[in-house]
Amino acid sequence: VRNARTVNVKLTDRREFKAKVLGRDDKTDVAVLKIDATGLPTVPLGSSQALRPGDWVLAIGSPFGFENTVTVGVVSAKGRSLPDDSAVPFIQTDVAVNPGNSGGPLFNARGEVVGINSQIYSRSGGFMGISFAIPIDEAMRVADQLRAHGRVIRGRIGVTIAPVTKEVAEAIGLGQPRGALVQNVEKDGPADKAGIEAGDIIVKVDGKQVDKSGDLPRIVGGTKPGARSTLQVFRRGSTKDLTVTVAEFEPDRPVRRASAEPGSAPQAARSALGVTVSDLTEAQKRELGVRGGVRVDAVEGAAARAGLREGDVILSVGNTEIADAKQFTAVASKIDKARAVSVLVRRGEWVNYLVIAPAAR
Repeated sequence: VRNARTVNVKLTDRREFKAKVLGRDDKTDVAVLKIDATGLPTVPLGSSQALRPGDWVLAIGSPFGFENTVTVGVVSAKGRSLPDDSAVPFIQTDVAVNPGNSGGPLFNARGEVVGINSQIYSRSGGFMGISFAIPIDEAMRVADQLRAHGRVIRGRIGVTIAPVTKEVAEAIGLGQPRGALVQNVEKDGPADKAGIEAGDIIVKVDGKQVDKSGDLPRIVGGTKPGARSTLQVFRRGSTKDLTVTVAEFEPDRPVRRASAEPGSAPQAARSALGVTVSDLTEAQKRELGVRGGVRVDAVEGAAARAGLREGDVILSVGNTEIADAKQFTAVASKIDKARAVSVLVRRGEWVNYLVIAPAAR
């Protein structure tokens, strides 16, 4: 319905109505339409939370214009996060879905609607056995807000996040890969005021586990703006609780940009990791919003293979925060070369962990 001048609703009894768009939400791809009609049939709504992988489901839609087509399959997985679509914990199924199925209902074996068919994964453009549906619980939560406010009100804390890999989790002592890695903290945003730092890994929100990075925006987004939430973060080998006041999400909010090339600084030093570094000036620290760290001037060997490159800013090594080049050299000299070591790196506006592994594995 985006950019549509008129929206028409056609029923199976061939009646047609002009619809009014009460609201739409781009993040979940859900819209609420209103028509003036009587004698409308309805279907019962089920619970997508009650679904289990292996449960039978069926879809009704109009693939390629073939109206009222029914296809059947099973639930393949739940809580799927798709690239650039972390707002929805999709239901994955193997129900045949093709162009024309989008927006149609996904039913359970009791005839209850448990999802809205949304999209497919395909290399050919046609169905290849992987389709995704918006859980009905999420769709109705969005619909209720659209009816009440005409828009969806979401919480935000002002961070940019990334997944935590198995290699990083092991190298920093987190154990299993879980949580959301904070790559960037918006200056003067809720997270910044709460003391959250780039490089932190958020593992819980108000006691709810953040198993994967896609869980965080959904949990925070469902929190009422103005509420105070407790975030448990993993930072340099230990966890700590921080209290953040959730703000309201504003679409297309600009992110503060930092210079990707902070420039060279004095006091260059070569480390045992095969990395030549130099101190940051006070002006560079202010621009990047960091307390310390060192700039990478040259890199070779295992560090280069790990992805470290000239211009990066190293903030910590093996859970030890780095203040300057002298400390970096001292810390690097004590590293066990037979074991992998984590390095927290600032590149441009983002931070990420790199794992420098021994040459022989």
